[in-house]
Amino acid sequence: MRWKLLRRRWSIAAPRVIVRRHLPWPLRWAVAALVLGFSAAIALWAFEFGKEIAGLDRQAKDELVRLRAESGRLQDEKSKAEALAHTADSLLRAERVAQDRLTQQVRQLETENMALKSDLAFFERLLPPSEAEGLSIRSLQLQPQGPGEFRYQVLVMQSGKTLTEFKGRLELTLAGTLDGKAWALPPDRNSPALSLLRYGRAEGLVQVPRTAVVKTAQVRIIDAAGVVRATHTARQ
Repeated sequence: MRWKLLRRRWSIAAPRVIVRRHLPWPLRWAVAALVLGFSAAIALWAFEFGKEIAGLDRQAKDELVRLRAESGRLQDEKSKAEALAHTADSLLRAERVAQDRLTQQVRQLETENMALKSDLAFFERLLPPSEAEGLSIRSLQLQPQGPGEFRYQVLVMQSGKTLTEFKGRLELTLAGTLDGKAWALPPDRNSPALSLLRYGRAEGLVQVPRTAVVKTAQVRIIDAAGVVRATHTARQ
């Protein structure tokens, strides 16, 4: 039996024996990592080389340049839109401020108009009543403003049940003395126009010689047909 075992072990039919050198496992891992890294580098090089051959890398670069240019254009448009929005907002704010100011001015004018109407109604009650209906001169004032200059103010009223708008003109005549002699200032041909429905006021400046002494002032209201509708004389 022993002889058979010895013959089988040392004969040609004996089992093969492989002699291997034992390596530590950290070294095995390092070798494997180097092999894998080298393989990955070769694969990446092959991939990049394939892209260059196929022209994909150039297309990607061109696409990247185009996308960057498009991004810059969109950024510029965004900046312009933001600037335009800021400008529009500033204009809107300025318009709102101006509108508020106009609203305040309108309210102030309405208040002043109501006050003027109230004052006018008060003074109308103080004036003596007109005896007849129609156009009448209720007040004439002549005030000196300086050497050879006077300011006149005339209040004209129209009374009646059915009133129509009156359009005409006002003529002012001054009379007195000049250097001890009788003197009169004829009415100005370019006399001011007068338009009223119930009441109207006219005022202006008139020039006279510096040495003239004004004693009387006469106002006439003339309609569009040249007819004298009202006359009033005041003494200084």
